[in-house]
Amino acid sequence: MKAIYDVSASKRPVNLSLNEDLVAKARRLTDNLSAEVETLLAEYVARQQRVRDEHAEGLRRTAAAWSAFSARHGSFADEFSEL
Repeated sequence: MKAIYDVSASKRPVNLSLNEDLVAKARRLTDNLSAEVETLLAEYVARQQRVRDEHAEGLRRTAAAWSAFSARHGSFADEFSEL
């Protein structure tokens, strides 16, 4: 699977406020909590990007359908236009 971000970018510390009990339990399950969080964050970003892309594609299809309808039948406003 192709990475959705630059995996060779430098790492930097960030401040997060997390439930300390949850962090303690997670630390008992992995020796590299940062890598686990980075993986989960990458999955979240990919999922959200897919949702946005699907929404944008839906909007493009809707605009194309509306344009085709308008080209075939004219605008609803045409029957009320005084021009």
